[in-house]
Amino acid sequence: MPDATVFEVFPTPSDSPFVIEHIAEEFTSMCPITGHPDFGVVTLRYEPHAAKDGGKCIELKSLKLYYHSFRNEGAFFEAVTNIIRDDLVKVINPNWLQIETNWKGRGGIRSVVRVDFGDVPKHFLGR
Repeated sequence: MPDATVFEVFPTPSDSPFVIEHIAEEFTSMCPITGHPDFGVVTLRYEPHAAKDGGKCIELKSLKLYYHSFRNEGAFFEAVTNIIRDDLVKVINPNWLQIETNWKGRGGIRSVVRVDFGDVPKHFLGR
């Protein structure tokens, strides 16, 4: 499976609450049954802890390398989404994190999978 040791982090730059959103539009994994590629968009949203509390943010190049490591992995959409969440939570330990994967349709069916960690920040609910 993908190796989360490629992740690099940097300190949260603020003590004020904020939400970060990163969208990877060219995500690819592999169907574990057919071996065909699955194409999707991965959206990562998270609220890091405050700087004074040792908050961490994920560095984008390392996130991209991590996402690329799924290209040759056979996994169902649901597993991919949960693996990404679990690996990121271990590395950045955010207040809140959401992964949304939006998969290109095959056979007339599109799939969207969302997983969360923590409580949705109040300042994010009204967006």
